[in-house]
Amino acid sequence: MRLVLLVEGWTEKELPAFLKRWLDPQLPRPIGIHAVRLPGAPNFVNNVAKRVRSHLTHEEDTIAVFGLLDLYGLQLDYPKHADRDQKVSWARTQIMNRVEPIYRPKFRQHFAVHEIEAWLVTDPRLFPTIKLPDKCVQPEEIDFEEPPSKLLDRLFKEREHRRRHRGYDKTTMAANLFPRLDPTLVYQKCPNFKLLMDEMLDMARQALTA
Repeated sequence: MRLVLLVEGWTEKELPAFLKRWLDPQLPRPIGIHAVRLPGAPNFVNNVAKRVRSHLTHEEDTIAVFGLLDLYGLQLDYPKHADRDQKVSWARTQIMNRVEPIYRPKFRQHFAVHEIEAWLVTDPRLFPTIKLPDKCVQPEEIDFEEPPSKLLDRLFKEREHRRRHRGYDKTTMAANLFPRLDPTLVYQKCPNFKLLMDEMLDMARQALTA
């Protein structure tokens, strides 16, 4: 049995093993998490309904489908002056409404606020050559003007400018860092990650004990 995780980028393809380190110890037996890439947020939004229908119709071992998008850069027609939490709620509703009602009970849409790099900066030990600012104590509070990936890029460039360091390489560095990241730490510091994991755990438990 498995959960399907719809993602938008290559970095998110590193997530199944990371998520399973938190999920599996709390289940009667391990389950699979299969990441499926829908390149780019616009493509994700336009094709999510079709992919949800396909996975839930043709794959008997699929428990549920979860969507995961970075909130940063997600272009939707948000209400005027919407704050972070209002944007999350609005975006979730807009995407959920694209999925046919018959499949919605087994689909959940979630967001990395503002990016999955917010999860990485929960642990300063992953970045021994740079000093993370105090705002990283609450990673989801990092603002839209300099989201976590841009923050890391600037800090690496400032630290290594004499060596012509290229900054934060999203794909390469995430692949190296996620195996070392403690998901329990992210769970404690990132409320939207906590919501994702709680819903994964609940749906997996229901399927395994049915």
